[in-house]
Amino acid sequence: MTSRPIYHHGSPNRTGVLLINLGTPDAPTAQALRPYLKEFLSNPRVIEIPKLIWWPILHGFILPFRPKASAEKYAKIWMPEGSPLKVHTERQTKLLREALQTRLQNPPIVEYAMNIGQPSVATVMARMQEQGCERILIIPLFPQYAASSTAAAMDNVFSVLNRMRNLPSIRTVKQYHDHPGYIAALAQNVRDYWDAHGRPDKLIISFHGTPRASLDKGDPYHCTCQKTGRLLAEALALESNQYSVCFQSRFGKAKWLTPYTAATLMQLGKEQMQRVDVICPGFVSDCLETLEEVAIEAKNTFIQAGGKEFHYIPCLNERSDWIQALSDITCTHLQGWLEMAVTEEAAQLSRKLALEMGAKD
Repeated sequence: MTSRPIYHHGSPNRTGVLLINLGTPDAPTAQALRPYLKEFLSNPRVIEIPKLIWWPILHGFILPFRPKASAEKYAKIWMPEGSPLKVHTERQTKLLREALQTRLQNPPIVEYAMNIGQPSVATVMARMQEQGCERILIIPLFPQYAASSTAAAMDNVFSVLNRMRNLPSIRTVKQYHDHPGYIAALAQNVRDYWDAHGRPDKLIISFHGTPRASLDKGDPYHCTCQKTGRLLAEALALESNQYSVCFQSRFGKAKWLTPYTAATLMQLGKEQMQRVDVICPGFVSDCLETLEEVAIEAKNTFIQAGGKEFHYIPCLNERSDWIQALSDITCTHLQGWLEMAVTEEAAQLSRKLALEMGAKD
C-alpha cells in the first residue's frame, strides 16, 4: 500500500477528470505488440474462457504468431506522432482541458490514461494525487458500456485505489450512448462528409463486436449499440432500408453479435451496390479497428465481392461539436464538486490554524 503523496494539513485540493481509452502498443513492431497483446488477452473481462483452457491457446498459438501480423497492420496506419488512438486521445484531452478552462471558474485538472500500455492508469492517478486531486471523475472513452471495455477500465481504476492509503473521492461515467450532444456530433459528422463527398446507397453503422454469450449473460452492450444506431439514423432522417447496424472484429469460432460487418458488406458487394459508407460510432478516436480493419480490409471485402464505391467516415476525433459534448458530459458529472475546491490562500489559513492547534507539520 502506497502512502504517497504525504498528507499535509491545509493542502490545496483540486478536482480531476481522467479520460481512459483502451490502449495501444508503443510501436508498430512484433516486439512491442507481444506484451500489449499478452496484457489485453489475459484480462478475464476480455476473454471469458477458463484460464486452464485459454492459457495454452494464448501462449502456444496466439502470442508466438499474432504479434507479427498485428504489427504489420499497425504499420499501415501509424502516424508520424505515433499510434492514431494515442495521438487523438492526447488531442482530445488538451481540447477538453481548454474548453473547461474557458467554461468554468475553477476548472479541473484533465488527464488521460490507457487501460493497456502507457500512460498507465496507476501512473496518471498517482500524478493527479501529487497535484492535489481529492476528487477524480473517471470517463472511459467508450460511448456504449461493455464489460470488456468500460468495466475492464473500472477494474483497473479500483485496483489502483486498492493500493492507495489516502483515497480520493471517485465518480464514474458508465456510458453516454444516447447523449444528445454525442448523437448530434455523430450526425453532423456524417452530414459534413456527405456534403463534401455525396451520399451513399446505404450507411453501415459498425460497432466493435463482442461474443453473443456476453449478451446472454446480461451485458447491455448490444442494446446500447442498437439505440445509438437508431438515434443516429433518426437524426439523419434515414429510412430503415438506408442503413444497417452491424458488428466487426470477430475473434475465434464462437458466435458473436450479428449481423457481421464483413458478411454484410460481402452480400452488398455481391448485389453490386453502387456505394456504401461506413461509420464506427463506438470509437471516438480513429484507431486500428477503424483505419485498418474498416477503411482497408472492409473496403477490400466490399469491392472484391462486386461493390462499386466504398467510403469510410472518420471518427469524431477532434471535432469541436464532439469536444463540446464531452465538456457537457463532464460538467454534468462534476456538479457540486468544483465548489469544494480549496484555494492556496484558504489552504494556508487552514494549515496555520491546524498547527496552532498542535498538528504536526
